[in-house]
Amino acid sequence: MPIRTTGFRIAKILGIPIYLDASWLLIFGWITYQLSKIVLPQMYSKWTPAQYWSVGVLTSLLFFGSVLFHELAHSVVALYYKIPVHSITLFIFGGIARIGKEPSKPIQEFNIAVAGPVASFFLAGLFGATLLLFPSDQNIGALSKILGGSNFILAIFNLAPGFPLDGGRIFRAIVWGITKDFSRATLIAGSSGRVVAYALMGIGGYEVFYKNDWFSGLWLGVIGLYLLNAAQQSIAQMTIRDALAGLHASDVMSHEVPTIDGHITLEEYGAEVLRTGRRCHLVLSGDRLVGMMNVHMLNAVPRPEWANNSVQAAMIPRDKIQWTSPDEPLLRLLERLLSADINQMPVVSGALDEAPQIVGMVTRDSILRVMQTHSELASQFSSK
Repeated sequence: MPIRTTGFRIAKILGIPIYLDASWLLIFGWITYQLSKIVLPQMYSKWTPAQYWSVGVLTSLLFFGSVLFHELAHSVVALYYKIPVHSITLFIFGGIARIGKEPSKPIQEFNIAVAGPVASFFLAGLFGATLLLFPSDQNIGALSKILGGSNFILAIFNLAPGFPLDGGRIFRAIVWGITKDFSRATLIAGSSGRVVAYALMGIGGYEVFYKNDWFSGLWLGVIGLYLLNAAQQSIAQMTIRDALAGLHASDVMSHEVPTIDGHITLEEYGAEVLRTGRRCHLVLSGDRLVGMMNVHMLNAVPRPEWANNSVQAAMIPRDKIQWTSPDEPLLRLLERLLSADINQMPVVSGALDEAPQIVGMVTRDSILRVMQTHSELASQFSSK
């Protein structure tokens, strides 16, 4: 599915944009407060408030630096396999590397997934060694103890066999290698992800109702809900892949390509849309293609101005129209439609520079109908 990056960009490492989601500010502030007001005062009672807060802020920053290092480890291995990495985002639950495509072999999936926990174990060992090298420095000692422990816990947690955690991806790679079936492996790993998610929510409920620890319980419950949603999304995406596998734009396109004269007013165009129900038209000036017009572009113009503006003034110019070819895979075409936030795309045969031959039109609805039909037939076959 399309890559949608939220947050604000803070850096670029190895050519990968690094983003901070707004939710990161909440968890950063909470961790810093917990360290400065509770954890560090319990460890070193004679420190000054300035020490507590300075070490607390630095420890929080280094912790998220560790999370970034974890995600960069995934990304470096992905890049080694020529798999593009679009971005890394730090958010309330840690970090996520947005990889451009699925690995093509189980060993690639395994190595990409295991790289993150290995990186976290490495940092845990590094901070442990730092603690041994500087035993008398309380500032370094506090940093090393907290960061060594947190990286160790981060590695262990991510090894839980629940997709999309690293352990779940490792599990998928193993099942994929055994069954030679990526779809089946994804469904099995997604199911394990749901089990882990429900387990976390159950533990969270126990913490709330039996230990009266509302914060820990709610936090575990929220993480469980996040993992449950992510697991369900992975299964849904696999269903989409299966539904669209082997299909191309030519399989779902409509051969009827409605056109409209570019000189008519938007008022007249609106009436035409209401009369025919067609939401998209190619715009002609004489016999020459000059652009594309749709309901979205019409609604972008204030209603009182429709009578005084032509279609040609509001259309998408020809040089900015996104096209597809009859043989483009339907899954990739759907990703492009969603990424560009458009509902339809002309299908063009031949060269695009001079006189493209428009042979049809593909819409999101036509692709969704294929997916719905696949789902209905799959349920009928599975019931037998």
